[in-house]
Amino acid sequence: MSPRGGRPPGASDARERILTAARELFAQKGFQQTSLRAIATEAGVDVALISHYFDNKRGLFVAAIALPHDPADVLAVVADVPDEQLGSGVLQAVLTVWSSPGAAGLEASFRSAIAGDESLVRDMLQGLVLPQLHERVEQMSGDADRRLPLAFTQIAGIILLRQVIRLEPLTRLSIDEVVAALGPNVDRLLTGPLPD
Repeated sequence: MSPRGGRPPGASDARERILTAARELFAQKGFQQTSLRAIATEAGVDVALISHYFDNKRGLFVAAIALPHDPADVLAVVADVPDEQLGSGVLQAVLTVWSSPGAAGLEASFRSAIAGDESLVRDMLQGLVLPQLHERVEQMSGDADRRLPLAFTQIAGIILLRQVIRLEPLTRLSIDEVVAALGPNVDRLLTGPLPD
């Protein structure tokens, strides 16, 4: 047992091994079904070390789903996209991130949202992603508070079917093919006429 307030014994790479194990198990089982003990076992560490580094399971989950890229950097690539193709540009950027190394954390967060722990995904969207687009959509077509959630229903559906459920033929299509087929729907929701 470690002295009060001291660090539990563990190898110097223990934190990274915990994060790796957590990403894998959260992606496979979701937040609710993954125990700290299972993560500790997978990482080869004492479970107390998880509390030392991350406080609790939620803290570990937040650390484990760290985005592979800063949302500001991801969405910066759409700055030069014409307004009428903004939705396609955002879809392209999001799918590119989901296909990049380190995206297992995103899958873990999405699976947890499906399982009923949607707060982290909601917080990630409302705090990191939507504010990056709000001003531009508001200036372009107004009603950004309505348009952005509508557009992201389409993007979330595409991610769910392509990246999580892995529905064919969506998984076989290239990102460019998916964007060409479905991007215009997202474009319309961001810039086109909406029913009253």
